[in-house]
This record gives sequence, C-alpha cells and structure tokens, in this order.
Amino acid sequence: MKLKQILKAFFAFVMALTILGCKKDKNNDFKLDSQVQLMSYSINGIAATIDQKTGAISVNVPFGTDISNLMPKLEMPDGATSSMNFNKPINFTGVVDFRVVNGNLFKDYSTTVKITPPLKSVSVGSLKASINHDNRTATLILPDGTDLSGIKPVIESDVVVSPLSGTAQNFNQPVTYTFTKGNFTTSYQVTFISNSVSEYAFLGTASSRSAITNPDEKAASDWFFSTYPTADYISFGALETGKRLSNYKVIWWHFDSAQDLPTQATSTASLTALKAYRNGGGSLLLTSFAGKYVEALDVVPAGKGPNNVFGDFLPNGFIENGSDWGISFKGKESHPLFQGLETYETGKANLLQKGTFRLNHTAWWFLPEWGGYMNGAGWRQQTGGINLASEAWDDNLDGRVGIAEWPQTNGLGNVVVITFGAYDWYSEPQNGAPTSNRFITNIRRLTKNAIDYLKK
Repeated sequence: MKLKQILKAFFAFVMALTILGCKKDKNNDFKLDSQVQLMSYSINGIAATIDQKTGAISVNVPFGTDISNLMPKLEMPDGATSSMNFNKPINFTGVVDFRVVNGNLFKDYSTTVKITPPLKSVSVGSLKASINHDNRTATLILPDGTDLSGIKPVIESDVVVSPLSGTAQNFNQPVTYTFTKGNFTTSYQVTFISNSVSEYAFLGTASSRSAITNPDEKAASDWFFSTYPTADYISFGALETGKRLSNYKVIWWHFDSAQDLPTQATSTASLTALKAYRNGGGSLLLTSFAGKYVEALDVVPAGKGPNNVFGDFLPNGFIENGSDWGISFKGKESHPLFQGLETYETGKANLLQKGTFRLNHTAWWFLPEWGGYMNGAGWRQQTGGINLASEAWDDNLDGRVGIAEWPQTNGLGNVVVITFGAYDWYSEPQNGAPTSNRFITNIRRLTKNAIDYLKK
C-alpha cells in the first residue's frame, strides 16, 4: 500500500512537469532571432532608398504629388508588425517616424518624402544655367555683349511651363517661369548675364576655390557660387600681390579652420587692401571665426573684438540630442537679415537641428561678466555696432552678441558678422553615415539676406 502511494505520487509529479513544460513552450514569446529590417518600401510605385544603419528612408516623388495624402507600401519580415497603420493615407509634409516590431526586437525608421523639382535645365545653345532649387533661381552667364532683349531659352521640364520653352523673352530683367501640374504651381526666376564684372567675392586662405579643404568653408563656398554664379574667388595671397577690389560691393570671408586668424589675413598688405576697400564703400560679411577680423580691420576699437572664442576640431566634437540650437532677434524682426526665416515663435529661429554632429565654432561677445559691457546697450556704446541677435533664450539681447552690424557711415562700407556655433554649413558624417541639418535653409536664407543687404 505504501509502495502504491509512492508510485502514484511519482507519476503525478512527472505528469505535472510535462504539463508545465508544455505550457511554457506554448506561451514562450521571448524571441531574439526575429527579423525587423524592412525588405522594401515604396510610394506610388517609386522604390525608396533605405539606410538600414540609420533607419532613414527617402522617397523622391514627382512634382505635383500631394504628399499630404500618400499610402506607402512596405514589405516586412514574417511575423513583424508596424507601429503605424499603413492602410490609410499618411501626411508626409514632415518626417514620419514608425517602428517595426517582431517578437522582442524592434527597429525605428524615419521617412522623408521629397518633391522632385519641375525644372530640369535652362539652356541657350550649348550653355546651361546654374540652378538653385532652394531659392528657385536659375542663372546663365552669356558672352560679353550678348543682346538680352530677345533670347529663346530651352526650358526642360515634364510639366506645363509658362512662358513656353523656346519663345523669345527680354532678359534685361529676370524672367519668371511658372511650372504647373494639376493644382500645383511653382515659379523660378531666370537671370541671364552678359558681362564678366562681378559685384561679389568669396575670400579665403586657399590659393583657389578648388583648393579649399575645410569642409565647412567648402560647403559655404559651393552654395555661394551656386547662388551668385558671377562671383569671384579671392585669396589672401592675391591681396598681398595687389589684387584690385574696388569693383566689388560685397566680400564674404567664412573662416572655420582655426580659432586664431591666419598670418595671411593679418599681414600688412592684406589689412591695407581691405581697409582701403572698406574706406571706398565696400562691404564685408565675416562669419564664424572670421568675426574676429573686426578688430584687426579697425571696425571696433582695440580690445573690443569678440571676447568669447571657442569650439572643437576633428576628431573631437559632439552630438546634441537634447534640443535644436537657435537664435533670438526679438525686437529686430523687421531687419532685412531675418526676412523669410523659418521661425518657431516671433523673433526666434533655429539654425542647427538636434541629433547632428557639431564642432560649435563660436566667436561672439559675452556681455554680462566679461569686457565691461554689462548688456547690449553697453556693448553698442563701446563698439559702435548694432547687436542684432543673441542666443534663443535671450529676449532682451543682453547676454551674447552673435550677429551684429556696423552700418555704412562717412563713406565706410557696412560690416556684418555672424558668429554663432549653430552657424554650421557642413554636417559631419557619423559612423560612416551622412547626417543632415533640416535648418540649413535658415542658414542659407540668413546669409543671402546679409549679402543682398550689404550690396545696397
């Protein structure tokens, strides 16, 4: 009897273990070998580019596409689900984030939909215009003496364009071409130039534009020559050999290579040439560490140049994931420099998106404690300048001076400086993958506003 009870208890124990084991196997959802990478992604039959390292998805759709009402198609691994419902239309006017989940694994993706510009090319004979799609402009330099009053440019586009391609137009003034598809319309301003005298120049330490190696300076110069295709490049070496500057209305120096000004810039020949240029009414735009040049050029009194100069150099630097970096121009909203900027509140705009790598190259004036300025009024009195922008938190513009000007007086040319660490033209790649700053359009607009303002 005792043996039977023992055997009965043993078999019951074995059965219990078997049942528990079955339940455990049946309900075990902890999977670490699941696939979470998208296999494909498309919109309107257009395959997307998927960066599996960063999760960035990019799709270029034709002009005329309503990107606020699109239904993407995607192929996910077996068993995977998405945090977003792709069975209904999605608004892609901004970045769309979603997550792919499979078992206990997941992967985040970000989708950006870009509209392909309607203008493909503008040409006259074998000559093709330089097109800036950000500003929606096209510029073509024609041989000296070309009659601009009856040119018949060829406008290449897949949509309806007005005026028609190949029809004669008077290009003594820029001509606006309108592109239409369905309910969507956009315009480009086309400019033809028939002379070789430029009003703009980009100044640098490199011997030529093609010799620029600093990536931030190169990105800035590439944009500049695309936006002002007749502009010239001037090296400091050319200044030292007597380069003529009197025909230029605006010279821009963007210096990002070192905190200290190069010896070329502070040579007697360079300083003499640029001081004479300004004395003759020429204007200067000085950005990043070039803002320090105001003291060497006697724009400000001795000892009154930027007093807070800092920043990293590769391989150092960092990624700011906490917040976007911006500026405050409260009370200066009507100034020409700030027109057309994308703002997040009145008098405030971002220049550098969070998540981008940055070197924080800064050459501003720190007011409250250093230099005896105390506030914006003290700075204006001691430097003779007008402070236009500070950090985003500084509504009274009493903390920092990162954008300023010295207006034209007594025949002297105007000078504008932009010296924020957020004024960053090049987004350094991270881990071999490119990064992008969605506020680069604000940097471009701010710079173009400054150049156009200085030209007047």
